[in-house]
Amino acid sequence: MIPIICPAYFPNVKYFANLLQQKFIVFSGDTFYQKQTFRNRTVIYGANKELNLIIPIRHWKKGKKPIDSKIKIAYDMDWQNQHWKSICSAYRSSPYFEFYEHEIAPFYKEEKENLFLFNLSIIEKVMALIDESFKYKISSLKGFDVYIDKLIDPKIKPKTKFESYPQVFASKYGFIPNLSILDIIFNLGPNSSNYLRRHFAENKNFYI
Repeated sequence: MIPIICPAYFPNVKYFANLLQQKFIVFSGDTFYQKQTFRNRTVIYGANKELNLIIPIRHWKKGKKPIDSKIKIAYDMDWQNQHWKSICSAYRSSPYFEFYEHEIAPFYKEEKENLFLFNLSIIEKVMALIDESFKYKISSLKGFDVYIDKLIDPKIKPKTKFESYPQVFASKYGFIPNLSILDIIFNLGPNSSNYLRRHFAENKNFYI
């Protein structure tokens, strides 16, 4: 089975645990864009518990169904600076923030127009940071087995058991599972890949 997956904004644990199990990934840009998904949002562990970081997008003409590859990022408000400040505030005291800060910061300095390609570049970077090989191509839905949309739908709660790991504000609110991959990288550093693979092995019945 070759699944088709939609790129997401600094995806969560379940998303990356799935990617690491695939020998080859197909991303499709001709799927219809859906609002309120992880396409343009991620969830980090902030000082006041979960914090949603949402990328604003440009609106489209009424009556038209936009496709993912055509969605453009809006810069009417300084969301990049806001997101980066929130990330720094949340993770500056984490064990590995200083090791990865310079790798993540560029995503909040350059203005990228296309959301699909922006998310894809993030996934490429994360795979490199966790030292995982990453083979993929961009294609249409035709000729492939299944399109996996549940990985980017916040309304679908994973029926998985998430192994706890140290988090910056855990003493205040406890362990929060399945957050953005940023939470894994900054807290686990070089052990990120092992955590993701171990998580999949323990919960593979719930995955694609």
